[in-house]
Amino acid sequence: MPGTAIRATSKFDTAELSFDDFKKIVIEDYRIGYESRQASIIGRKEVLTGKAKFGIFGDGKEVAQLAMAKAFRAGDWRAGYYRDQTFMFATGMSNLREFFAQLYAHPDVEKDPASAGRQMNCHYATRFVNADGSWINQAETMNCSSDISTTGGHMPRLLGLAYASKLYRQNKELEYLKQFSVNGNEVAFGTIGNGATSEGVFFECFNAAGVLQVPMAISIWDDAYAISVPAKLQTTKEDISEILKGFQRENGSNGFEIFKVKGWDYIALCETYARAITLCREEHVPVLIHVTEMTQPQGHSTSGSHERYKSKDRLAWEDEHDCLLKMRQWMIASAISTEQELDELEAEAKKYVRDCQREAAGELVTLINAELEDAAKMIEQYAEGVSVKEQLTEIVAELRKSYDAGRKEIVSAVRKTLRATAKEASAERQLLVNWLNAEKVKANGRYNTKLFSDTPQSPLYVPVVPAVYSDNARSIDGREVLNACFDANFARDKTIVAFGEDVGAIGDVNQGFAGLQSKYGDLRITDTGIRETSIIGQGMGLAMRGLKPIAEIQYLDYLIYAITVICDDIGSLSYRTFGGQKAPLIIRTRGHRLEGIWHSGSPLGMILGSMRGFHICVPRNMTQAAGMYNTLLRGDEPALVIESLNGYRLKEKLPENVGEFTVPLGKAEIMREGTDVTVVSYGSTLRIVLEAAQELEKMGINIEVIDPQTLYPFDKENLCGTSLKKTNKLLVVDEDVPGAASAYIVQRIIEAQKGYYSLDSQPRTLTAKEHRPPYGSDGDYFSKPSLDDIVEAVYAIVSEANPAKFPPIY
Repeated sequence: MPGTAIRATSKFDTAELSFDDFKKIVIEDYRIGYESRQASIIGRKEVLTGKAKFGIFGDGKEVAQLAMAKAFRAGDWRAGYYRDQTFMFATGMSNLREFFAQLYAHPDVEKDPASAGRQMNCHYATRFVNADGSWINQAETMNCSSDISTTGGHMPRLLGLAYASKLYRQNKELEYLKQFSVNGNEVAFGTIGNGATSEGVFFECFNAAGVLQVPMAISIWDDAYAISVPAKLQTTKEDISEILKGFQRENGSNGFEIFKVKGWDYIALCETYARAITLCREEHVPVLIHVTEMTQPQGHSTSGSHERYKSKDRLAWEDEHDCLLKMRQWMIASAISTEQELDELEAEAKKYVRDCQREAAGELVTLINAELEDAAKMIEQYAEGVSVKEQLTEIVAELRKSYDAGRKEIVSAVRKTLRATAKEASAERQLLVNWLNAEKVKANGRYNTKLFSDTPQSPLYVPVVPAVYSDNARSIDGREVLNACFDANFARDKTIVAFGEDVGAIGDVNQGFAGLQSKYGDLRITDTGIRETSIIGQGMGLAMRGLKPIAEIQYLDYLIYAITVICDDIGSLSYRTFGGQKAPLIIRTRGHRLEGIWHSGSPLGMILGSMRGFHICVPRNMTQAAGMYNTLLRGDEPALVIESLNGYRLKEKLPENVGEFTVPLGKAEIMREGTDVTVVSYGSTLRIVLEAAQELEKMGINIEVIDPQTLYPFDKENLCGTSLKKTNKLLVVDEDVPGAASAYIVQRIIEAQKGYYSLDSQPRTLTAKEHRPPYGSDGDYFSKPSLDDIVEAVYAIVSEANPAKFPPIY
C-alpha cells in the first residue's frame, strides 16, 4: 500500500506548553500553510502553461484547515470537497509530491494513492482496502473518503460515516470489530463551500444528522461567493449559520451546536475547533463550524479570473484579509517569529514546493519520453522497408516535435502507421502490432479497471449453494420467504443493518422485515424519515466502515431522488480510487407491475446507464430475491435488488436453507425450453411470458424462455446466444420505455454474445409505451406488455418466417 504521511500539524494546549514549544508549533503550521499556498500558485501556473489539464485549489482556506487538523485523530474520517489540501498536508494524509502527481494525472497508484491519476487535482482519498479485498485497521489510521466534484454530493456519505460511530458506540454486539472503531469515538469531518449549502442535499443531510444525533462536524468555508454568484443571491440573510439557528439544540432537545469564527484568526480558529470537536466526540452531538471572511486569492479555478466578477473594493479587502498574511502579521506582533525569519522560511518553502513539483513532473515525463523514443525508433526501422516511407517519416517527425506528448500521441502515431501500411504485411509490422496490443493491455489497466473491487471477496465468487426443499415444504407468501431470509441473516451476521421509510416498526410496506425490529432492536432495523438521498448516503458511510447495510427505497420510482449519490459516489468509488475504497451497500426496492404513475416504474434503462459499478438484480420471485441477498451479504460490492411488487402474496415453497442458499450473479436460467423463438424477459413480466407460452404452444409455437436474473452482469455464460443458435429468432420483453433496457439486452445478445450470426429474422423488442403507466387496470393493459401483446408479437415473428403455416392474425 502506498504511504502518504509526511509531517503533520501538532495539537497544543497553551496551559501545558512552554512558549518555545508553542512557537515551534505555530511556525511549523505556518510552514505547512505557506507550502500549500505555493502549491496552489505553482499548480495554477502549470495549468495555464499547458503542462496540466485543469486546476482547482484550496488557497485562502489554509489557516482554518490547520486548526481543523489539530482536532483530527486516528480513526476519524473526512468527507470533504476540493479545497482541503492544507488539511490533507497537515494531517499527513497527503503530501506535495502526491498533490502534483495527481495534477499531472500520473496513472500510478504509488505516485497518486488517492486515484491513480483518475481524478482531477485536490480530490483526496486514503486507501483502506488491501489488494486481496480485506480492510485495513481504520481505527489506527486517519481516514479520508474519496472526494467527488459535485460540491454537496459528499454530504450523504458524511452522514453515514458519522452514523457508523453511533452504531459502534451504542450496539455492544459490534465491540469485537476493533479495526473499525474504538467505542464509536470517531468524528466524521465534513467540509463544504458556502455556495453548496444552497443545495437540497445539504439541508436533507443536516436535518438527518440533527435527528440521529451523530458525531458529524461540518465546516463551511465561506468566502461569500459560489464561483461568481455572491451570497446575497444564494443564501437568505447572506449568512448560512443565521438561517440554521433553529437547529441549535436547547433545553435537552436534539439538534446541532453551531459555532462561528473568522477564517483569518489563527488562535480563535484553534480554540473553536478544539471546543467544537471535543463536544462532538464526547457527547455525540453534530456540530457546525461556520468559517467566515475567507478569501480565494486565485479565484474559483484555472477556468477564469475572479477579477471578472469581484469589485475592486472586494479584491482589496481580500488582499488585506488573506489568512496567511494575517497569521504572519500576528506571529511578528506576538514575537513568535521575526520578519527576517519568516522571509527565510518562505524562501525555503518555495524551493521545497518547486522541487516537489519538478520531481513529480519529471517522473512522468521521463517515463513517457522513453516510451515515445522506443515507439519512434520502431516506426523508423519499419519505414526503411515500406513503400510509404515518407508518410511514416512524417508521422515520426510529428510525434517527436509534439509539445508535452502523452501516451495518447504515442499510441496514435503507431495506429496511424499501421493504417498507412495495412497492405504491407511483414515481420517488422507485426512487431508494431504486438507493441500496440501490449500497450492496449497496459492502458486498460491504467484507465479501464476496478469498476468493481474484483477481489476474492467479490459476490461473483461466492460459492453456489442450491436451495434445499423438504418433501413437505410449506407453500407460503413470497414476503414470508424474504422475511425468513432476513431473519436468518441477521442472526448469522451482527454487522448487517437495515433502514428506510417504514422498515422498522411495521416491517416495511410489504412486510419483508415484519417482526424483526422487535427481535433485533432498533439500532439494526431502523425507520428513517422521507429522505431518499441521505438514506443511500447513510448506507454508503456504514458500508465504508465495515458494516453490511441494506438501505431500502420504498418504490423503484423513488430511486430517482437518490440517483446522484448512487451514480456519482457509490457507483464510481472503486473505479476512482483504483480499488482503494469500497462501499458494499445493498439497495433494496420494489417495482414493476403495480398501478399509478409513481408506483409502477421500471426505469431500468436509466438504472443501467447511471448505476455502473452496481450489480443490478431483477429476481422473478421472492425465493430468487432471497438467494441474491444471501449472495450479496457474503460479498463486498454494491448492488440493487428490485423485488416484483405483485409477487409478495404469491405462494412459494420455503427452502430449508433459506438463509444459506445462493443465487449466482450473472447466471441466466432457462425457464422453458423451446425451438421456435428465444424470448428473454425478467422480473414481473417474466410470469406473463410464461403464461403466454402456454397459449402459444396450443397454436403450435414452442418458445424458449430465458430469465437473465441479473442485468449487470448479464448472462455471463452466453445462454441467450446459445439459445439463438437453436431458434434463430429473438424477442425481448420488458416494462421499460422503448429503446431502454430492451436495447441494452439486445446489444448484449446480438453484439457481445455474437447472436447476430444466428439470426434469420429481425430481432424484436416488446416494451411499455413512451409514457409512464396510468392508473387502473385498463391503463396498465394499454401501456405495458400484456399476455395478448406477447402472444401476438411471437406469432408475428414466426408468421414472417412461415406465413403459410402461420397466416397473419389481423
